[in-house]
Amino acid sequence: MNTELSIPDSSLCTKATELVLELSPQFLFNHSVRTYRFGGLLSQREGMKLDPELFYLASILHDIGLTKRCDHGHSFEVDGADAADEFLTQHGYPRDKIDIVREAIVLHTSLLAEEKQPEIALVHFGAGFDVGAFHIKDLPSSSVQQILEAYPRLGFKKAFAEVWMSEAGRKPNMLADRVNTEIGFMDILINAPFEE
Repeated sequence: MNTELSIPDSSLCTKATELVLELSPQFLFNHSVRTYRFGGLLSQREGMKLDPELFYLASILHDIGLTKRCDHGHSFEVDGADAADEFLTQHGYPRDKIDIVREAIVLHTSLLAEEKQPEIALVHFGAGFDVGAFHIKDLPSSSVQQILEAYPRLGFKKAFAEVWMSEAGRKPNMLADRVNTEIGFMDILINAPFEE
């Protein structure tokens, strides 16, 4: 059985990929693609039915709030959701689907996402897998390795830690700071069973 969820080749997905490549350092771009790939593996394992384009757009755009151009002083999830909303609206994406992308981005660091529809929950699970290797035993190791080879981590732990701590330092009492305090996010990131 093919457990790979391919990246949709629609014009909008291509434009979203180009936008994230333009805005993001390579380590962050690769993380966003791995979020989609790992979430896709989980969806295949669980037999979930989903809209691949909708899931890809939410995944690839989920961390753009951490980029300089999209940082408007709110939590990075809200800034990212606003930027994704603007981009998708400009390209005529349906409003009901934009709302799902927004919710996926806003909730991707929250346990609340786990109770939502697959396109939202899987952004949370895919990103969580890539950051902390949650559910690592649920995925075929050969598929995980193929994803890591196609979209290497590029020193992800150190680079993402720097971005996250900068976010928390500039925005005290916002989500990055609260998540680090409440669940020990930095410990999860640094101790994840990935080499880098």
